[in-house]
Amino acid sequence: MKPKLRCVHCRRRFIANPRVKDQKYCNHSCCQRARKTLWQRRKMATDAAYRQNQKDSHQSWQIKNPDYWRQYRDGHPQYCERNRMLQKQRDAKRRARHLAKMDGLKQLKSINPGAYYLIPCNAGLAKMDALTQKINLIPETYTIFCASCKKGLDRPPETAAVKGAYSGGAP
Repeated sequence: MKPKLRCVHCRRRFIANPRVKDQKYCNHSCCQRARKTLWQRRKMATDAAYRQNQKDSHQSWQIKNPDYWRQYRDGHPQYCERNRMLQKQRDAKRRARHLAKMDGLKQLKSINPGAYYLIPCNAGLAKMDALTQKINLIPETYTIFCASCKKGLDRPPETAAVKGAYSGGAP
């Protein structure tokens, strides 16, 4: 009895063709299409001459059929509507990706001012190189800073930080 193999694409079992060495796909059309697509992707990635031939072929087809996409859109209004909807979603996602949140800390619980040790945690080992940082909270109503952060940071240190916010501890 011939051994049954499992198709890489559909995962069904099939009897291998003895004339095909290292057969991995069954004879269903969707599996053969997947095999061909994978071959084409690999060929495009590795063979410059094949890639150039495909590009030239595509350009010559576009020259012979200049109105193809206009006619397709005229004949398929549901395609255009779906494309518009998906484009709006992509645009919104792209805009949201580049937004800087001004209220990012509001999600956190309150932060107490004071001195904190920043200790790198790596595989549960204690480190001797702890870094001390002083945290000063500046309320939203504090208006000494100019509208531009760069101008505000040029001020002397006694006016740039909230007085009395440091609660002691190690500096």
